[in-house]
Amino acid sequence: MVSRGFGLLGRSTLPEGAGLIIRPCNSVITFFMRFPIDVLFVDAHGQVVHLIHALRPWRTSKMVRGSKYVVELPAGVLRATETALGDAIEIVPA
Repeated sequence: MVSRGFGLLGRSTLPEGAGLIIRPCNSVITFFMRFPIDVLFVDAHGQVVHLIHALRPWRTSKMVRGSKYVVELPAGVLRATETALGDAIEIVPA
């Protein structure tokens, strides 16, 4: 398990099919990261309330009202899966 404070810091990539769920969370900071990520902001009902494509290192997102957790994914996943605002997200334990 990756701690919330360190997230993806120190990693050189995020493997295909992998992601990081951070909760509670309503904003993202990519300081010290080495690669861009796609970001989903999800409310308490599992609905996508905001998304960011390929957020680059050394950036911050806005604070997203209503977001209860964030899913960080490899850049390109949101476009490949055609994920959109309002989509329902189900987190299934591995």
